[in-house]
Amino acid sequence: MTTPPPRSGYTLPVFACAAAIAALHHLYDSTSRSQVTLDLVNPQQSVEIPIEQVSRLGPDQALAITRSDPGDNLDLTRYTPIWALVEWAPSDQAESIVLIGGEGIGINQNQGDQAAIYSYAQQLLHRNLGQHLQPGDRIRVTLILPEGRALAKRTSNEAFGVVEGLSLLGTSGISQPLSAPQQLEQFRIELQQKAMDQNSLVFCVGENGLDIARTLGIPPEVQIKTANWLGPLLVEAGLQGVSSVLLLGYHGKLLKLAGGIFQTHHHLADARLEILTAHAANLGLPSPQIQSLFSSPTAEAALQFLMNLDHQTQSRWVEAVYGAITQGIDVRSQTYIHTHCDRTVQVGSALFNRSRQLFAVSAFGTSLLKRFVSNPPD
Repeated sequence: MTTPPPRSGYTLPVFACAAAIAALHHLYDSTSRSQVTLDLVNPQQSVEIPIEQVSRLGPDQALAITRSDPGDNLDLTRYTPIWALVEWAPSDQAESIVLIGGEGIGINQNQGDQAAIYSYAQQLLHRNLGQHLQPGDRIRVTLILPEGRALAKRTSNEAFGVVEGLSLLGTSGISQPLSAPQQLEQFRIELQQKAMDQNSLVFCVGENGLDIARTLGIPPEVQIKTANWLGPLLVEAGLQGVSSVLLLGYHGKLLKLAGGIFQTHHHLADARLEILTAHAANLGLPSPQIQSLFSSPTAEAALQFLMNLDHQTQSRWVEAVYGAITQGIDVRSQTYIHTHCDRTVQVGSALFNRSRQLFAVSAFGTSLLKRFVSNPPD
């Protein structure tokens, strides 16, 4: 029996755009469409998106609702509702279309507290709404993710300055099922191809790790985007004769490896606070602080607790705890590779925080950074 290929879906901006189109149509003719057609822009194709509900809220407002369908992805936004409130704007509004981030749309603190509606989402909405907007009309579009604030707590958004909700992020309308097991082969193929020419590689955990690698100036030919498939790809690196690997990722993700968790998706395993607290206790952090650390709502909050403690007591708990964690990541990763393929690969780790700064780099990770980057950060 052949396994069917994983089903792709669409990114959040597509559903937000579909809801906005449905609401705009309802303002014009009071029809309630069960689906709308929109141009994805990237890729250049038209798709039909189901509309769950649409209603007029007054003479100048209409609301439409869709639900996210990311395809066969382990995506926490699956089936989450997306609302679009479209209202007529006064004729003196400078732009024909103004986009507003409502409840559940994150705020980007790195961009002057602007709504986290990024360039692709803006382009998608302006392109499609502009096609339906009659000459001279002006609208305000408020995008709402009712569950966005709660879902954001399960992401690392805050690590990158986005608070109070989710981002309308992405560069394409297609949501490729890169988290589905069938897609692991794509990651392996990329690794195999790069290992033919490179003896050392940098595993960039997710888009954020990839972006940090670019910022640091790490050559693209050594970069491997890994998503959550760290264990299998570390073994693949060993099988391909790679001599060393630098793990570059957000601390709240990579610290799982120090506890022996090598498939890091939160749906499958999450012991971040337990791992962090265990290392702190082993280093002698007093019991009251241990309890506070363990009670932290997120890994980022736990890091902030240690930073505050260092500031208040002139101590160096962040350096000590994360030094032990990065060493644990390296050792556990090397052991994992040797156990599963009887090969030896040196592994270094480099962790960044919510300010997108490297703050914990293992000894071998420092050596690898110097090899890849002409002026590595201190």
